[in-house]
Amino acid sequence: MMDKFEERLAKSRDEVERCQKERQLDSCLSCEEWKGCEIRKRYTQSVYESMSKGKEGGFEF
Repeated sequence: MMDKFEERLAKSRDEVERCQKERQLDSCLSCEEWKGCEIRKRYTQSVYESMSKGKEGGFEF
């Protein structure tokens, strides 16, 4: 069972993949709008939240 952070990550990943498919792109970096893209920002935020499970602070890789 996924927690709320994993659910948000899955939803935002699907949104990114749908956008890439609509634009016929393999990567966000190929898109002219990637720097200011709200879809990509939400995805990036959901990745960080899923890694930290909502706790503030840095990451250790």
